[in-house]
Amino acid sequence: MKTRSFQIFASIMILCMAIVACAPKLETTKLTPVPTTVPIAVTAADDSGPKTVTGTLTYTNTFFTDGVAEPVIILEDQGGFVTRDRKFLIPVESQVIGEITSDFYTSPFTYSLSLPSKPNGTLHDVNHDGVDQAGVMVFAVAYWTNTWGDPFLERRDQGGGGWSSAYASTKITDDPKFYLEVTGGKYLVYAPDGQQQFPSGFGADKKLFTDDDPIMDLAAGWSMINMDQSPFLIDRSENPTIELIEPESVALVDFSGLSYTKAFDGMAEKFKNEYAFTDLKKIDWDAKSAEFRPRFVEAEKNKDKHAYALALRDFLWSIPDTHVGYSTDLLDKDFSEEIAGGLGFAMRETDDGKIIANFVLGGGPAAAAGMTWGAEIISIDGVSTTDVVEKVVPWSSPFSNTEIKRLQQLRYATRFKMDKGQVEVKFKNVGGAEKTAKLEVVNEFDSWNFSSFRRGVDAEALPVEFDLLPSGYGYIKISSFLDNDVLSIQVWERAIKYFNDNKVPGVILDLRNNGGGSGWLADQMAAYFFDKEIIVGNSSQYNKITGEFYTDPGGEAIMLPPRADLQYSGPVVVMVGPSCASACEFFSYNMTINDRATIVGQYPSDGAGGSVEDFSMPEAITVQITIGRAVDAEGNIHLEGKGVVPDVRVLVTAETLQKLANGEDVVLAAAEKVISEPQGAGVTPSGPPEMASAAAASSALTSGKSYLEDLAREKYVAADFGAPGSLAYTIPLTKTDTLVWMYAWCTKSTDILNQNFKNIELKFAMDGENIPLDKFKTEDLESGGQQCRLYYTALSKWPAGEHHLSTTATFKTSINDGSADYAPGDYILDYAVYLKP
Repeated sequence: MKTRSFQIFASIMILCMAIVACAPKLETTKLTPVPTTVPIAVTAADDSGPKTVTGTLTYTNTFFTDGVAEPVIILEDQGGFVTRDRKFLIPVESQVIGEITSDFYTSPFTYSLSLPSKPNGTLHDVNHDGVDQAGVMVFAVAYWTNTWGDPFLERRDQGGGGWSSAYASTKITDDPKFYLEVTGGKYLVYAPDGQQQFPSGFGADKKLFTDDDPIMDLAAGWSMINMDQSPFLIDRSENPTIELIEPESVALVDFSGLSYTKAFDGMAEKFKNEYAFTDLKKIDWDAKSAEFRPRFVEAEKNKDKHAYALALRDFLWSIPDTHVGYSTDLLDKDFSEEIAGGLGFAMRETDDGKIIANFVLGGGPAAAAGMTWGAEIISIDGVSTTDVVEKVVPWSSPFSNTEIKRLQQLRYATRFKMDKGQVEVKFKNVGGAEKTAKLEVVNEFDSWNFSSFRRGVDAEALPVEFDLLPSGYGYIKISSFLDNDVLSIQVWERAIKYFNDNKVPGVILDLRNNGGGSGWLADQMAAYFFDKEIIVGNSSQYNKITGEFYTDPGGEAIMLPPRADLQYSGPVVVMVGPSCASACEFFSYNMTINDRATIVGQYPSDGAGGSVEDFSMPEAITVQITIGRAVDAEGNIHLEGKGVVPDVRVLVTAETLQKLANGEDVVLAAAEKVISEPQGAGVTPSGPPEMASAAAASSALTSGKSYLEDLAREKYVAADFGAPGSLAYTIPLTKTDTLVWMYAWCTKSTDILNQNFKNIELKFAMDGENIPLDKFKTEDLESGGQQCRLYYTALSKWPAGEHHLSTTATFKTSINDGSADYAPGDYILDYAVYLKP
């Protein structure tokens, strides 16, 4: 049945979101507002203050513990919220780590946190009285998971920065007008002396730490502030209890206690409001409700849980989304019965539309009837095979991607109940005549297992494994983004370091069998192949307050590269397939940004381009719904329904299917060919790329278009340019793009620059033709304290094939740029640009 795969970050890992903007402050006078001071309300003696905090965290979200290896409870510096800085990083020195005192994997779990006598948090003067004071340190107690580095939370552990919005001691609103504002809960506040004050309420604007807050005096030391009381209550007891809060927005929705009909109504309403791709898929939820509700009514009337389960299955199957799924315990027997019988052969469709037998079981019914490997399957029970396949509804339904659906239909088309008896099959062996035979339905699973795209996958494999191929290229298999996240990163970094240390010339990433997991983890693992932070997308979700989908402008997904020695800059190929789903697709998509990698596969990925949550239905059934509408950095739905499409499609032919049947990995072979030889190599282009005018070249430069060197496989350091010789750049393009071709020379002063150029002769050539200097934009400018002269143009509309460009700077005599001497000779930059046909 369907393997459920998840991209869950947007669903539950919303721990570090932060405010987008503050509402405008209303001013009735130009004078500095003087807050109202209210008496201190204290629940225990003033002389000590809290020393140890204990509490519980109750979670219902079904994904809460997935992938978590190092859960931590910390004292979280709230400097980010106080200043509304969504990039605020909780200082390591401020992080006080508590102890989880019961089983984390059983809800609720308990914790204990000892407060330091003097914390190292950030100080904030929060009484807004216009007088500078030392201020106070404001902390929440919060749950986090630590994945990178030492026991403390770094930027990637913190989701990029901000403050906790879930599973913390504070209550946070998701009202877009007050997005991520604190609305209640408890703070731990440290005052360095007895002269500090803290808000005693939210004020008229309903926001904390703003000018209209009423204030109250604080005693020196620690105080717990209960913001659920009005005015706020100060608790100075030695051992206060602070519960960590699971917000309603991520808590499990539970319809399990309702009747079948009422549960269906709740589910249908939830899908109508919250399903992420209603418009994209043109779903009429009222029509679906009218179609399926009577079956739930009937099942309830008859107290028939089997009929209820079938009705639920069919409703969910009608939604064309791979992420939509359910727990199938009540229907396991149905599934087993319906796929119990086989005919001793499996089918696959070739690129020319022919359906052939790509597996024939020795001694099975098909073989006994004379069918041989590669036979064309013409009809089944008198109906053309194509028509039969189109009508199959696989148990692995539903599907986002019609191409993936077709593959599963081919798999299920040869499965029957055992009482079917016989099936008439018309086939034609290679080189033979058409033959019709009645094949017995037998209880064989060899053909069924062979047709699985997860055939041969080791269920016990590590989430990340790596090796060095005989060809000398690196190979990393990523099987999951939902396994032990610490283990995943440790092996991942070990692989990257090994490849860097051994100067491995290229890396092939195998994601063909990766069901997804944490989108944040996937983004950050992809970041190891980049040297700059890159925004990769965002997601919108239904907001119950507004009744509409809301996209948080500050919630952009971003890749955060690791330190330089863990960045791999060589060529990369990513292998994908039908079993690459959800977070796997987000990783693979990220690798297409800036043409960082070439995607290779016989088929696209699954097309599951959203984030999910579970909810409960009667009879202990859990249903999964897509609630996050993922988009790229430009706001376009980029993965749902189409997946990541290979740049290089490996042909599906009788020849490649035969190799697969014999155990050869044709996709890996293609990946090795791609990484060793850029697509377009050896192909003579129809002409050169188009050179820009001076104005267009200037526009390309100022708008940030990539330089030729930016997309090259090779990376050089400054010392490489310090002597005569040739430096080669290999630039594979998967699509035509505008690129800047530039020569720049910089010196300490304008006089030196002019003197140097009396002895520098430049020559540019492209595809065998010399390019006059007047075709280049010339510009003198100051950069980094140096005077520079640029010769540049922009190249676009690249014809497919292999292009060669060169820049030759001939130093006619020894030159000094004000910092170093350069010997006379030719300094050559050779560019080989490949664009796949």
